[in-house]
Amino acid sequence: MAHAEGQQHPLSVYIKVWVLLFVLSTFSYMVDYMHLEGYLRWSLILLFMFLKAGFIIAVFMHIKWERWALSFAICTPPVVLLVFIGIMVIESDYTFLTRNLFFGTGS
Repeated sequence: MAHAEGQQHPLSVYIKVWVLLFVLSTFSYMVDYMHLEGYLRWSLILLFMFLKAGFIIAVFMHIKWERWALSFAICTPPVVLLVFIGIMVIESDYTFLTRNLFFGTGS
């Protein structure tokens, strides 16, 4: 009796995710087509980007079927980096405002 190595996932899962990625890419394209501006535009683009990356990591890189500890070890560092980037953005705004107050606008 032959024993198959590894896991076998149904092909329909990959097709459904592929279609979902196509739909999310269409929505991302529609953000530009609808001429959205400002924070709404960038928020939607980033949302669709993160959703697509999440589906690719979960299904095509097989993180969905890994043990929780391994998934946590792989997914935690990017989340921590995003938190640090957010802290740096807040700090940069604070630094910019305090320099404007101290040095003036320079006219």
